[in-house]
Amino acid sequence: MTTTRPPSDDPTWWTAGQTAAAIAEGHISSREVLEHLLDRVDRLDGPINAVVALDADRARTAAGAADDAVARGDELRPLHGVPVTIKDSFQTEGLVTTSGAAELADFVPTTDADPVARYKAAGAVVFAKTNLPIWAGDCQSYNEVYGTTANPWDLERTPGGSSGGSGAALAAGFTSLELGSDIGGSIRIPAHWSGVAGHKPSYGIVSARGQIPGMPGTLSQADIAVAGPMARSVADLKTALGLLAGPDSWHEKAWSLDLPPARTTDVSVLRVALWIDEPTCPLDHEYRTLLEGVAASLAEAGAVVDDTARPAFGFDKAVDTFLRLLSAAEAATWTLSELEEIAAGPQLEGDLGIWHAAMRHREWLSANERRLQMRARWREFFEDWDVILLPVTPTPPIRHDHSRPMTARTIDVNGQPRPYFDTIKWMGLTGVSYLPATVVPIGPTTAGLPVGVQIAGPFLEDRTTLQVGSVVEELVGGFTPPPGC
Repeated sequence: MTTTRPPSDDPTWWTAGQTAAAIAEGHISSREVLEHLLDRVDRLDGPINAVVALDADRARTAAGAADDAVARGDELRPLHGVPVTIKDSFQTEGLVTTSGAAELADFVPTTDADPVARYKAAGAVVFAKTNLPIWAGDCQSYNEVYGTTANPWDLERTPGGSSGGSGAALAAGFTSLELGSDIGGSIRIPAHWSGVAGHKPSYGIVSARGQIPGMPGTLSQADIAVAGPMARSVADLKTALGLLAGPDSWHEKAWSLDLPPARTTDVSVLRVALWIDEPTCPLDHEYRTLLEGVAASLAEAGAVVDDTARPAFGFDKAVDTFLRLLSAAEAATWTLSELEEIAAGPQLEGDLGIWHAAMRHREWLSANERRLQMRARWREFFEDWDVILLPVTPTPPIRHDHSRPMTARTIDVNGQPRPYFDTIKWMGLTGVSYLPATVVPIGPTTAGLPVGVQIAGPFLEDRTTLQVGSVVEELVGGFTPPPGC
């Protein structure tokens, strides 16, 4: 049998694919990888606080079973024996799942969320959960149950949210693969601010049943919200999406999913738009320069790049539509009495989180029609362009700020205060129209902070954004470990 040596003797920075191959080919055992990662978490996670619940004993049993399968010569699955961590919003059988909420501090699910089950079915060994904000509802990751997660690149800063523990665990070498969720950037922001890779799938192609919120037992999937993979390489994102994508239990009897291949693997015929300038959501100067550098690298490799191409609608209209529909989607987490209080009280300009939460259904229908019109404009746009490069947030990772109310927070952009929720505007631009988006690292900045680029593409053409992500990863250099890790 032809074997492939692992990239080094230290499995810390192996990709999930490299780890699976090394286990399958007998270079290392699943149990050895697991013990290595458990040791790293024990030694290094204290000040980071990414990993919040361990399931070490059951993971050791699962890893041992994986090693026995290798010894027997069994047919092995794509993630066979690979130890992974899971964002704590996804119900995980036998392991406490809180979504950062004190009400669920002792909740132990009896079944797995669908994406967790699909990772396990592919052979993954789940050994821990990772931190997030309460109810996955912030761009930073902190809660009363587990405390604050810090960025491995700079402990004074956040790794992002809501999948911040996921991003930090990947960056710190605690896991090679994660599972995130994204309604307003919760995969993309932590990938950007933690210096790792993440993919927000097209809406509806990955079942998120079993994620919290809603509360355990909820069957509906929130508008805009998706589940998707996070990793340190685009190759792992491609593998994981192939495992996660497919019909949910409502549709599996009659539906199947066959995502189209990437439009091209030839950079010389790639058509790339660049959208990084908006007066109502300006970018940090250095981050903007790095984004321009990505576009320039693609052009030098032969791609057609245009920084003026835009879909036939405005940025502010898209963001307004996103905020309306986001508020409506998140209203499911409010009680009826709270919604009635909101409806009866004054509506404060910019008060995201309760903004539009009590809108009438006819108002939602109007916002949804605006969304559908934008989706049509995006479809027309992608007849001429394969992908569009966008910022993720306006800035590199921000310093911890847990002040209340959240709506009074600000971020610093080139020495000027900007509203905190500028952080999600570039996320909403694509998310509200259900587009796939891949984030890959393009930093660090001169201050040593990670940043990434958002690569968005046509609905259901996830493989195109992932392929372009692979190209950018190769041109720019991809993931590098934080200093000290």
